[in-house]
Amino acid sequence: MRILVTGGAGFIGSHISTQLLTRGDDVAILDNFVNSSPLVIDRIEAITGRRPEVLTVDLLDLAATTAAFRGFSADAVVHCAGLKSVAESVAHPAAYYRANLVSTLNVLDAMSATGVDALVFSSSATVYGDADTMPLDESVRTGIGISNPYGRTKHMIEQILADEASVRSTLRFVALRYFNPIGAHPSGLIGESPTGTPNNLAPFVTQVAIGSRDHVTVFGDSYPTPDGTGVRDYIHVMDIADGHLAALDRLRPGFAVYNLGTGQGRSVFDVIRGFEQTVGSPIPYRVAPPRRGDVAVSYADPSKAARELDWAASRSIDEACADAWRWQSMNPDGFAQRS
Repeated sequence: MRILVTGGAGFIGSHISTQLLTRGDDVAILDNFVNSSPLVIDRIEAITGRRPEVLTVDLLDLAATTAAFRGFSADAVVHCAGLKSVAESVAHPAAYYRANLVSTLNVLDAMSATGVDALVFSSSATVYGDADTMPLDESVRTGIGISNPYGRTKHMIEQILADEASVRSTLRFVALRYFNPIGAHPSGLIGESPTGTPNNLAPFVTQVAIGSRDHVTVFGDSYPTPDGTGVRDYIHVMDIADGHLAALDRLRPGFAVYNLGTGQGRSVFDVIRGFEQTVGSPIPYRVAPPRRGDVAVSYADPSKAARELDWAASRSIDEACADAWRWQSMNPDGFAQRS
């Protein structure tokens, strides 16, 4: 297939693009490189032996987006582009609504203009809000008690996709609700390379382990969990990528949603201890007040994806820690370093 991956140079998008190229699909990466590096393209080529087409486009520009779609002639779109920090979205809500909603509307308009009817959307477990029934399955009502603008944008986009698919019978839309991606490509050539202070736990831990930071900040240790820290479903990014391939292969008319998770919750302290075993030395941390917008516990019931997509997470948390540490060790400054 010919797949256009928006945000394809980012953490998730680069791993999806790599897996698509590895299995023989043609890939175009559409990215504005604001939060990613052009070096990613070279690394993807080094891993796969194939170079994706690169479309340097801002998705907030509808004319440029449509022109890019016309130039590539995709069979399907994987829509990863968008802003993704819970904390940042709380501080800058308008920027998140503009970036995530307008870009998606422009993607849909460009798809309509060029006759593309298939899309896999990078959604998030944040759409479940403050649901207290665990594990979370796709029947849980979404949109209730979402505590941050980032999560609200994901919920709104899901509603937009569902509404569009309900009135156009040719559309084949899937939303994949990620839980907490972690790890890196086993080659160590691509991985998570945040700009500024990391918003996710794993790159924070590995930057401390490599000596770039003094300590990990643990946001809250008095949640109603076994050790007081937040519990999440940490899933290897390569499993996330494989979930997209499975979704693309089984697209059908209408709108469907699937969880991508392991089905097991782990605390912040669990993850820190896992990295300590991988690195072979203690990782210092300090406890800070909980972040506004965070929930205490969130982990998946991934059984629907197993039934309907024939997909399940297969990589362990130990593998995720080892791959993330290999990436950080080989790239101490991420993609900011000279290459």
